[in-house]
Amino acid sequence: MNNRITEAFANGKAFIPFLTCGDPSLEVTEQLVYAMEEAGADLIELGIPFSDPTAEGPVIQEANVRALAGGVTTDKVFAMVEKIRKNNEKSPMVFMTYANVVFFLRNRAVLSRKQRKFGMDGLILPDVPFEEKEEFDVVCKQYGLDLISLIAPTSHERIAMIAKEAEGFVYCVSSLGVTGMRTSITTDIGAMVKLVKAQKDIPCAVGFGISTPEQAKKMADQSDGAIVGSAIVKLCGAYGKDCVPKVKAYVKEMKDAIR
Repeated sequence: MNNRITEAFANGKAFIPFLTCGDPSLEVTEQLVYAMEEAGADLIELGIPFSDPTAEGPVIQEANVRALAGGVTTDKVFAMVEKIRKNNEKSPMVFMTYANVVFFLRNRAVLSRKQRKFGMDGLILPDVPFEEKEEFDVVCKQYGLDLISLIAPTSHERIAMIAKEAEGFVYCVSSLGVTGMRTSITTDIGAMVKLVKAQKDIPCAVGFGISTPEQAKKMADQSDGAIVGSAIVKLCGAYGKDCVPKVKAYVKEMKDAIR
């Protein structure tokens, strides 16, 4: 397990915010990373923009469109992260992207070299089933990345199998469907977490649908942390280049709720 990811869960419940890189710009994304860490974020998910983000709801889909239309490329995202690492060596950061992006990078022999150089900690691929993860896992293991496993309410008997090989933390998907804010979350997260922990002592964080402090606390009470994406990306879309203080205040409120 990557040490920085281990440390993210070492001091109580973890709050994990998500950003779409390049929305509204890569310069603002960089400033958001610093601001969110100052506000208490324990681990940061960076979404690499992709033209067909199948796991995402309208808010993050639109952010991907804006980022790509603004000229964001994967190489530019790598350069931004390398710059962040010069200023911040300790904060855990993982990429969230899709298999096609990794295939493209692997074919150019870029992913492994760049990841090693600037010190990302993990990789989340929501469109890669557990049964098909091996070819991605080989690259991750070679360069010290944790390939983060996802489990969903429909995983059932597969949860134990996935948990046995999980690395970093387990991403518990709270709701069926795509990402997005929801008025209520009815999944028995506690039961999912119990099944994971029975197989392996690994942190479990809950994502999909969380947008309020009350929801974050409820999910964190049943797990090791809460992941929030759409609510943050919505602020980025609404406030553009002026979003940094808004996002920082939101992250602080969410982190305070789960302490």
